[in-house]
Amino acid sequence: MQDIEAIGELLRHPHRIIITTHQNPDADAMGSSLGLAGYLRQKGHSVQVITPTAYPHNLYWMPGNDDVIAFDEKNRVQVEQFVNEADTIFCLDFSALDRIRDMAPMVRQAPGRKVLIDHHLEPEAFADLAYWDHTAASTTQLIYQLIVALHEGDLINADVASCLYAGLMTDTGSFRHSNTTPDVHRIAAGLLERGIDVSAIHRAIFDGVSIDKLRLLGYVLNEKLRVLPEYQFAYITLSADELRQYRSKTGDTEGLVNYALSVEGVRAAAILIDRGDEIRLSFRSVGSFSVRDLVSAHFNGGGHKNAAGGRSKLPLAEVEAKLLALLPHYQEELVQGIMSKV
Repeated sequence: MQDIEAIGELLRHPHRIIITTHQNPDADAMGSSLGLAGYLRQKGHSVQVITPTAYPHNLYWMPGNDDVIAFDEKNRVQVEQFVNEADTIFCLDFSALDRIRDMAPMVRQAPGRKVLIDHHLEPEAFADLAYWDHTAASTTQLIYQLIVALHEGDLINADVASCLYAGLMTDTGSFRHSNTTPDVHRIAAGLLERGIDVSAIHRAIFDGVSIDKLRLLGYVLNEKLRVLPEYQFAYITLSADELRQYRSKTGDTEGLVNYALSVEGVRAAAILIDRGDEIRLSFRSVGSFSVRDLVSAHFNGGGHKNAAGGRSKLPLAEVEAKLLALLPHYQEELVQGIMSKV
């Protein structure tokens, strides 16, 4: 679905635009949102970025961040007014409205036209227009390609380019994952030509770690990481009490699953986190094993073949037990790369 010309026509004249993205936004979510916002403001549009939840402090450096509204019950009336008065609502980096939590009903019912831009599989049919490509490495890649396709690449200034580069860098694992294609490197080069400081962007996202986050990491690696060699699988569990004990803040658990995946001989990994209202699961894999298929079949989620997330209302111990009970059904695929159906 690539309604590029229709999106360009929609943006021909300035109007009121809302941009939103998925809950617990990451660098691709915020980079695509703020990058698009910076581009649209240069065209004279009135733009408001609204996130459905808070997001990590290591993303606050992005140009335009000071104007972002993070939705909560205290600003519900204000957010509802923005959404209801918008002529256009851009939905970035998510494929289903339940990914924006309590904002979903107001966006679904809003009178404005909805535009989906995303790289996840099987988008929900809620948008009027869509630019969707599951082969793209990131949503920021799609934003870049959209702007260039509309012959407005000159509006990708250093601020816009910095936001787009952040999403491209993080969603490719600093250009080391299998989604790092020749096009990705060409786009990265195009962004560098806008005068961005790639070292500063990398430092802003990955350095300046709080002592609490480091202590949580040490605890996880020493006490919570479990490796199952017979399945070439590793996983981590974190309870709500453990998160409180280490004063965990938004974003502190991001990337922990990658440590489990980095263990020698491990082909797939997961982290199970008790967020109080539900258990959040994040899966990663290498090679042919599709964590997306596992998550979509058993944990009410989705994503990409090698990176997916899910959720459960069961207690943490029961979710862990369910995962362990599933592994024998996937053992052949995990160990030999051959699918075993449950």
